[in-house]
Amino acid sequence: MERITATYYIETPYELEKAAAVLAGEQSSGTFVAVPGETEELKQRFAARVESITPLETVSEPAIPGAVSAKGQYHRASIEVSWSIENFGYNLPTMVSTLQGNLYEITQFTGLKLMDLEVPASFADHFEGPRFGIEGCRKLTGVEGRPLIGTIIKPSIGMTPEQTAALVKTLAEAGIDFIKDDELLSASANSSFEDRVDAVMRVINDHADKTGKKVMYAFNISDEIDSMLARYDKIVAAGGTCAMVSLNSVGLAGAKKICDQGQLAIHGHRNGWGMLNRHPLLGIEFPAYQKLWRLAGVDQIHVNGIQNKFWESDDSVVKSIEACLKPMLGGYSVLPVVSSGQWGGQAPETYRRTQTTDLLYMAGGGIMAHPDGPTGGVVALNQAWEAAVQGLSVEEAASKYAEFSKSVEKFGSKK
Repeated sequence: MERITATYYIETPYELEKAAAVLAGEQSSGTFVAVPGETEELKQRFAARVESITPLETVSEPAIPGAVSAKGQYHRASIEVSWSIENFGYNLPTMVSTLQGNLYEITQFTGLKLMDLEVPASFADHFEGPRFGIEGCRKLTGVEGRPLIGTIIKPSIGMTPEQTAALVKTLAEAGIDFIKDDELLSASANSSFEDRVDAVMRVINDHADKTGKKVMYAFNISDEIDSMLARYDKIVAAGGTCAMVSLNSVGLAGAKKICDQGQLAIHGHRNGWGMLNRHPLLGIEFPAYQKLWRLAGVDQIHVNGIQNKFWESDDSVVKSIEACLKPMLGGYSVLPVVSSGQWGGQAPETYRRTQTTDLLYMAGGGIMAHPDGPTGGVVALNQAWEAAVQGLSVEEAASKYAEFSKSVEKFGSKK
């Protein structure tokens, strides 16, 4: 029978083998004491299995509260645990409950993080995965050979539909590929969802009729499921190509329901990510996280950015981009969304470290606050990426490209 394997980074004051056995038992057929009905046959078929234990360092202070070590020693290790697919079938919420669930509450662990997971090939028969992914998003936007260049509507709250549409018109005429609602905006007192879709799509459709280029706009539909479905239909009827969902807010089941509609590219915003990942020994790492959303069908997912404004290191961002680009189940492609305090100055380092242009490169202030306005900001970002692929440094690019040079003058001191 096929099995799912999860890799964990753990810390425990107990012997590693005993702690790993507790994990496997808690998350399958076992409990803290033998009970009637827990036969050897049952355990052989349904019990989780510890596949490997790789000891790492020992430390003198626990990462998080838990059992206290009498010797003042807390052992860290990488462990692999597997479950039979019979335990939960092809049920993503139950699978996550199994792979994470009560694990974070077990007293034997003073640190535990889900690092990665591997699912069997049969998952491809039960989950369609991203309907568009990298190739589909490129086709929808008509962009080849470079990153998709995108921005976020700012101010995030307070603009009317007409004001939003006017800004979209400016950005479309400047050559932008992608625009998104901020995650804080779904429907506000002066910007109903329906009015915003109508106003924005009139501009986008008119621009597409004139130029042949249709800007992708990710309308934030995050809400209760019935409302999300109604909003999804509204975007489709208006000729839109994308919807945005706040993944951690709507959950796997909500996101999958939206993805299953199959008519729009789904932009997955991971707001709340730090809550799940920021502690080095608690939560989930991005390689595992993005696989869950790929299975649900998300086409685009945020990965933060090089030299970002948040806490995440450049190494972590690069690892996240690589995770998105790693093949899964024979073709589940997901487009990495680079964001957070980005402007053209990070493009050379981003390309040097990732060697890819399969990105949606998002800049808010880096476009909107350009000295020549949004038009100059879009041009400067495209110039930055052209220079990056050529292997030019920021200084070399600034001497070659006028609009990018103005970006350096404006944003260079904010690195």
